Amino acid sequence: MKASRLAAAAAVAGSAVLALSAPAFAHVSVQPETTPAKGGYAVVDFKVPNERDNASTTKLEVNLPADHPLASVMPQPIDGWKVKVTRSKLAKPMEMHGEKITEAVTKVTWTADGKGIEPGYFQKFPLSIGALPDDTDELVFKAIQTYSNKEVVRWIEAQQDGQEEPENPAPVLELSAASADEHSHGSSGAEDASDRTDGKTETAASDGSSSGGSDTTARVLGTVGIVLGVAGVAYGVLAGRRRSA
Repeated sequence: MKASRLAAAAAVAGSAVLALSAPAFAHVSVQPETTPAKGGYAVVDFKVPNERDNASTTKLEVNLPADHPLASVMPQPIDGWKVKVTRSKLAKPMEMHGEKITEAVTKVTWTADGKGIEPGYFQKFPLSIGALPDDTDELVFKAIQTYSNKEVVRWIEAQQDGQEEPENPAPVLELSAASADEHSHGSSGAEDASDRTDGKTETAASDGSSSGGSDTTARVLGTVGIVLGVAGVAYGVLAGRRRSA
């Protein structure tokens, strides 16, 4: 009985680890590097995992919210990627620092000029954005991920209150309350990018710390859990046979 209980516990533990590790590398998401305060500027990273075993991610298209236009959007150069910033006329002009703004950035597109994001890796795409709106608590970005086999995944579904997370949720940036210090530009790392249409970026393969981060750890833990479960079941079966003999 003791051996059987150990085997069952190991199997359940392995399944639990797998279930917990899966969401860690499931979706395209947006994560702030600096505080995204209302009315201020912030640097954010779009984190893109490769979910396929037989194809690389070769293109990412991020559509900025049309209901809360951002006049200043500056990408950080990343090795191995070309970036294009698309601006469009605003239906209604807006004011920023006392100046009338008649157009805003509506889309940023990164296209790999090399291998892209290979299986088992993820990549961060930094943007400096602002001025952030002061009349909403969040910004929703719709992202489109394209693979080398021409497969397209649209991360565009909005989360509905009281409902389960959609299959392909859109990245959401939570905004904090404005403060006196937040109406200036945030980290200068992304804002110093001088080339908006031909920037380059580092791939996850060249960043040992990124590729060895939480996603890899989750995969390893899941694998260990499965091995332990199988070993426990085998031990229980052998123990049962010995008692019968």
